Amino acid sequence: MSQALLQALQNPALYPHPVERFELIETHISWVLLTGPYAYKIKKPVDFGFLNFTQLSDREHFCREELRLNQRLTQGLYLDVLPISGSESAPVIGGTGEAFEYLLKMRQFPQGQLLDRLLAAGNLTSQHIRELAEQIAQFHQTTPSVPASEPFGSPAVVMEPVLQNFEQIAPFLETNADKRQLEQLKAWAEDSFARLEPVLAARKAQGFVRECHGDIHLANAAVIDGQVALFDCIEFNQPFRCTDVMADIAFLVMDLQDRQQQGLANLLLSQYLELTGDYSGLAVLPFYTAYRALVRAKIALFGLAHAPDDAARGQCFTRYRSYANLAESYSAIPSRFVAITHGVSGVGKSTVGLTLVEQLGAIRIRSDVERKRLFGEQDASHEGQIGSGIYNAEASSKTYAHLHGLAAQVLEAGFSPLLDATYLKQAQRQGAADVAEDHAAPLLILDCQAPDEVIAQWLEERRAQGDDPSDASLEVMRAQQASREPLTSDEQQLAKFIDTHDASSIASLVKRIRQRYPSL
Repeated sequence: MSQALLQALQNPALYPHPVERFELIETHISWVLLTGPYAYKIKKPVDFGFLNFTQLSDREHFCREELRLNQRLTQGLYLDVLPISGSESAPVIGGTGEAFEYLLKMRQFPQGQLLDRLLAAGNLTSQHIRELAEQIAQFHQTTPSVPASEPFGSPAVVMEPVLQNFEQIAPFLETNADKRQLEQLKAWAEDSFARLEPVLAARKAQGFVRECHGDIHLANAAVIDGQVALFDCIEFNQPFRCTDVMADIAFLVMDLQDRQQQGLANLLLSQYLELTGDYSGLAVLPFYTAYRALVRAKIALFGLAHAPDDAARGQCFTRYRSYANLAESYSAIPSRFVAITHGVSGVGKSTVGLTLVEQLGAIRIRSDVERKRLFGEQDASHEGQIGSGIYNAEASSKTYAHLHGLAAQVLEAGFSPLLDATYLKQAQRQGAADVAEDHAAPLLILDCQAPDEVIAQWLEERRAQGDDPSDASLEVMRAQQASREPLTSDEQQLAKFIDTHDASSIASLVKRIRQRYPSL
């Protein structure tokens, strides 16, 4: 690829659309030519081992793969693959002559709409993260599973790049402290793999290894036409893309945590799990987040080769240590708890639960969602059918048992479950208490209360919006009030009262919990 071609392509007459101005962006594997309405990507003829674009046929193939794979996630962003014919000094785009290069045509969007740029500007919101979680969850549930006959996602294939990270990092390290930390991280990774090997094999057998994105982080998502869109998936390396869905989401979780956005990382993870129901995947999440952090750590060290002075070298090591320390944090033994909400439908339990999700990293499990997932009636409305259908006593008993089974999975993976349900019966609360006791975790009862007129207003607003999984009505709420069993004296010792229509009461919840349980 010559600079003459890159210069010749910056000719407005070559394009069948107006050109506002040309801007050339270079990465280590491509050039991207911005024109205003459209962007054109050219792959560099390079071979880095994990990708090989040296042959023209390879560059054409991977241009078409990039088009195909990204159209799974975006509409109207990836448009076409166009041949370049003619000569380097007089190129023809999209002509009928023999091609000597290929362009991937994409719709251009403002770079300020990238999520990492929005975060830097202070404009990244929890709504952006919810939308991204929904898009990833939907994508993971529809993209095809890797056949059992293919090696992708098998334990041996999973561990190979993990070990490769340690091999490639070690030669760069100079201080004994860095070397000791790397040795400890390697030992933890090997111990974790030995423990998780049957889990990894089972997840592949169960279809959780899919043709994923492979490179989910904030710089590969943007707000386009008012909606969050994920783009730029890995097209050049099938093993990188065909992976456990939990490895895919782990990259974004790690990226948010690295950017000191723990609350948004917690929200992303809890929302993703709520949508997919893949709570069992939490068992492998720390293994994958640590791996992703060490990939970034390694890349930081690769920058040493181009560092012009000691200050630049120091920056490379600073960035490395930041990622290495983040990877180490995933190996820490966590402090866990079990939290349950307590209150009638419409009292604001879910809002309270989100406080624990964002501030304490709890994994929210909602009875309204799990009941319908359990009985296969996610879209059916049962409003007003008190004690019937999926709301009869037997179905409710099975729902709570299911919640407690999921809570046990979450605890065993090292996370804290937040069970978002009414818990108006003492037997239901005792079931949660048993799970907490079995896992040596404290039980928190979030006693949610609000005036009846406020609850009635919230129920009506929820009904009008039509986007909440709950089917509860005012009649249901009143029936719950009439049949509820009050907290026992022992339960009251574990309870935190929250006046849900008082924002200050919700805001102080985490402070009060930490005062009572300092280890959290």
